[in-house]
Amino acid sequence: MHLPDGFLDAKTAVATAALSFVGLGGALHGAKARLERRKIPLMGVAGAFVFAAQMLNFPVAAGTSGHLMGSVLAAVLLGPGPAVIVMTSVLLVQALVFADGGLLALGANVFNMAIVGTVGGYGVYWLLIKVFRGDRGRLVAAGVASWFSIVLAATCVAGELAWSGTVSWNAAFPAMASVHMVIGLGEAIITTLVIAAISLTRPELLASSSSPQGYRTVVLLGLVVTAGVVVIVLPFASPWPDGLAKVASLLGFEQRAASEPLLPSILRGYQVPGLHSAGTAMALAGLIGSALAFGISALLAKTLLPSSRSTDRRGP
Repeated sequence: MHLPDGFLDAKTAVATAALSFVGLGGALHGAKARLERRKIPLMGVAGAFVFAAQMLNFPVAAGTSGHLMGSVLAAVLLGPGPAVIVMTSVLLVQALVFADGGLLALGANVFNMAIVGTVGGYGVYWLLIKVFRGDRGRLVAAGVASWFSIVLAATCVAGELAWSGTVSWNAAFPAMASVHMVIGLGEAIITTLVIAAISLTRPELLASSSSPQGYRTVVLLGLVVTAGVVVIVLPFASPWPDGLAKVASLLGFEQRAASEPLLPSILRGYQVPGLHSAGTAMALAGLIGSALAFGISALLAKTLLPSSRSTDRRGP
């Protein structure tokens, strides 16, 4: 669902960038008041995992694939404010290092996936968790909210394309909504499985009233799992275009995408210069990107949250 440069006009790019700036500022303010310092490394793990998972496209229909967005997963684990920070960090790495999503469209991508996908999805989760109690209720709420997060983000993309004059709303909305309703099922399944695994192995990570003990072990294990996803699972990712690319092809506006990124990207297209094996290059790029997402998510949180609760300054 990453918008490339060329799909949006100037007014839409500027408007969504402004909304993203405000949304990210609000997320930082909210996280600063509530985030426990010892959870900052967990934000890094979430960033690394979301980055890796977004590389793993799964087939959803003939010639179309989807991938995890991860907004609700991050929000359930960290809260909506930290999740917005994590998702923004991932999108920054993707755009700047891999040319995955345009720089001029970065504001729109942050707004759609980091703001709307996270806050909107978490809002649905918060409402449902009031109705569906207990561990099973949390899984139901997370799964449904994850589906909604995909559909909400896709609807925003359709609106931005229509406002830009790229394609009419009557064409963009049904096309984007229908394919992402199916992609949302994959999002819901993956999110539910990950949260279920965490609930069984480290339930304290899901308890908002307690701090996880032995978080260094959690961080190490999370990074090992992320590396395993990149090295072992990535070769099986679907090569088919994702939902937005498929819609662009069907509706005839794919040629509007910029042929070259605004700034040169070191690992454009998730390829590593000098490596001739596409699989090896993709895996190495995934490891590099996950490491960058981990570092930026954790560093951004640590730098911008200097006054975290003093009670959280004790040793792990």
